Amino acid sequence: MKERYEKPVISRINAGIPDKFGMSSRIRQVSSINNVPVQQIVEQYGSPCFVISEQTIRNTYKDAYRAFSTRYPKVQFAWSYKTNYLDAVCQVFHNEGSWAEVVSIFEYEKALANGVPGNRILFNGPEKSADDLIKAVQNGSYIHIDHFDELYTLIGITQNADKTAKVAIRINMDTGVYPKWDRFGFNLENGEAWNAITRIMMQDKMELVGLHTHIGTYMMTPDPYGVAAAKMSKLMIDIENRFNHTLTYIDLGGGFASKNTLKGAYLPGKDTCPSFDQYADAITNAIISSGIDIDKLPTLFLETGRALIDDAGYLIGSVKANKRLSDGRKSLVIDIGVNNLFTSFWYNHDIFPAFTESKVLEDTTIYGPLCMNIDIIREAILFPPLEPGDNVVIERIGAYNMTQWLQFITLRPNIVLIDTKGQMHLIRKQETIDTFKAQEQYPEHLKPKEI
Repeated sequence: MKERYEKPVISRINAGIPDKFGMSSRIRQVSSINNVPVQQIVEQYGSPCFVISEQTIRNTYKDAYRAFSTRYPKVQFAWSYKTNYLDAVCQVFHNEGSWAEVVSIFEYEKALANGVPGNRILFNGPEKSADDLIKAVQNGSYIHIDHFDELYTLIGITQNADKTAKVAIRINMDTGVYPKWDRFGFNLENGEAWNAITRIMMQDKMELVGLHTHIGTYMMTPDPYGVAAAKMSKLMIDIENRFNHTLTYIDLGGGFASKNTLKGAYLPGKDTCPSFDQYADAITNAIISSGIDIDKLPTLFLETGRALIDDAGYLIGSVKANKRLSDGRKSLVIDIGVNNLFTSFWYNHDIFPAFTESKVLEDTTIYGPLCMNIDIIREAILFPPLEPGDNVVIERIGAYNMTQWLQFITLRPNIVLIDTKGQMHLIRKQETIDTFKAQEQYPEHLKPKEI
């Protein structure tokens, strides 16, 4: 008997990437962070709640330092404050031996308040006022000059100062990366960098001590760092030959990728992200092979931020509602929005249930709680059915989310540090309405009658 004909059906795949074994049918549960139950964290500190693992920070830093220090004799990390400037986080890095790298007077004063000596602060950024520069000179900080207007301002300051300014210049260059990062610093290829260097060398109260570059962000290949390190090393040699002046350091900035997955990427970030060893090979090989006298090797500064802190951050949230979209697909509404998870605009963050008994995964869109259409945490993900009140955990959110977050529609939540012994510490309190009352004030004619 002839079998009944069934026409084929083509279904669009919105979530996940099939391989030769098909689609994944299971999802990992994250029921604890550093052996602290998620439920306990939520009961004590609420939902949503940021969690930072001190042990992960220390382990990651040690891995990065090992990669570079075993390949090069003089290495110094400087913690990038803009990546995460929570005092407790900064102190962990400083405990491990990191200096501070700052890009504003706000961050500069934060570093001082954290006990960082002025002579262990690298002051970057395109917006430094005359008062900022005066403070940096008096504290003996390393000022990375970004543009000619800043250079001229600093020349004027030092002419009447009783201290010599320790300066470096930020350089942008062609490293084969597109688009080129040429907004910041002096261009190497068109002669700007040499112009700035010559002007500095003409000053009696300015000492050129280093060169700095930052070639890009989330760099998925280490090769451009090798190009940058080679060009910086050659420039250092040329400065010595021309001015008989030896620089003390080369700063390769940051930009190392973390294991997060960029939107549109075919493979997950954890499979494509270069290791610290690969970055270290590219950079140190270029410097050592450049021809710099071995007795005059510069200190290698690194301002790595994202790659050092992303893995240490978690964001716990709760399901608020289940919905069906007009095309029949499932969606979840959770209490984590893009105001607290800013990096969801460019990452497909890993998000997991804290607990589920279901083995069924369904194509799901996960929304935040905000009244705005762009409040999407994941456009499409294979996810199990969850009920309101169930918890979810988002991993690798330690970089930028706690500095770029927005106070929009909802209040910003608690941030908890789990120390190396598994103890929880509240390191930033959640906002309340009093947080804003303390900053705002009424004109007299607009005061409510009860005030």
